[in-house]
Amino acid sequence: MRTQVAIIGAGPSGLLLGQLLHKAGIDNVILERQTGDYVLGRIRAGILEQGTVDLMDEAGVGQRLHHDGIVHHHIELVFRGERHPIPIDDLTGGKVVTAYGQTELTRDLMDARRAAGLPTIYEAADVSLHGIDGDRPVVRWRQGGEARELSCDFVAGCDGFHGVSRATVKDKVTEYEKVYPFGWLGVLADTPPVSPHAIVYGNNERGFSLCSMRSLTRSRYYVQCPLDDKVEAWSDQRFWDELRRRLDPELAERIVTGPSIEKSIAPLRSFVAEPMRFGRLFLAGDAAHIVPPTGAKGLNLAASDVKYLSSALIEHYRERSQAGIEHYSDHALHRVWKAARFSWWLTTLMHRFPDTGAFGQRLQDAELEYLVKSRAASTVLAENYVGLPL
Repeated sequence: MRTQVAIIGAGPSGLLLGQLLHKAGIDNVILERQTGDYVLGRIRAGILEQGTVDLMDEAGVGQRLHHDGIVHHHIELVFRGERHPIPIDDLTGGKVVTAYGQTELTRDLMDARRAAGLPTIYEAADVSLHGIDGDRPVVRWRQGGEARELSCDFVAGCDGFHGVSRATVKDKVTEYEKVYPFGWLGVLADTPPVSPHAIVYGNNERGFSLCSMRSLTRSRYYVQCPLDDKVEAWSDQRFWDELRRRLDPELAERIVTGPSIEKSIAPLRSFVAEPMRFGRLFLAGDAAHIVPPTGAKGLNLAASDVKYLSSALIEHYRERSQAGIEHYSDHALHRVWKAARFSWWLTTLMHRFPDTGAFGQRLQDAELEYLVKSRAASTVLAENYVGLPL
């Protein structure tokens, strides 16, 4: 087999890259080690920056997003038992974010790829990359017990934190990492969201909380918990009771409870790998960086990587220019580090850390108060939340 671009990973970044390249007339094949149903079963983020929405439109797959997505014009911060709105649209000249589940976004991209008859190879086992330092890379894998091979011009590593792409160049990568001393216990429930047009962040002496949504009938809630907590120790009733304790009284009263359809504990980390290009191999999305979900940047960063990468590859094939390819890593990392800083800052601001101490806690209280009372400080939050320019 031969193609122009081999894409490793059929998650949102790989699928979006494939769709953008297809629209530009560039052949591509996607290889995925899991099944399509497994990929669709992943429960992930659902807050899209305007730039990500625009990119879905550019790829020709934004119709359902615009119909079903819920636009958020503000976010709310809860601390000391009171709720404070941050009008992100007003502070950013009309920019907003849109609640649209990653599962739905992935489904839209899968449907578009299938309708176009584009090749996606699922259950590709033992994938390995070869010749990325030359001009004819090769991807090898096994399927149904048989060895397969795909030659290509470029390889896009969109296969996540544990994928083969970064592992292939691990000895050439500089890794930066911060692991946070707590996790998030998350619950997905088919209940109406407590705040249908805003995301609510809570800072409480019992810990952080987050109220978000996937649709007007499906909610996603989180509470900060110790890393060694077990999901089995959290009944639905215990979760709902704990969430209410961490919100202001009026909001706590409005929560509609119901049985959880998914419950899990996720650790939090910040991680960046540099560079993001190695000859003919490019890293994108979680293969190159992880941010804590506090700032809703993971999926959006993957989308911005894909924008830079697709533009570079389109420029290469249309204009025979190497400029975009040569500068891909630098361009992507400039935005990655800004998003990593914002995600770290919001995590630090809204969570309770075990070693904060009384002095640190008073500083956190002062920063929260300043943030909600200063238009300048609120604007910094809003500009980062809706997404910095590409």
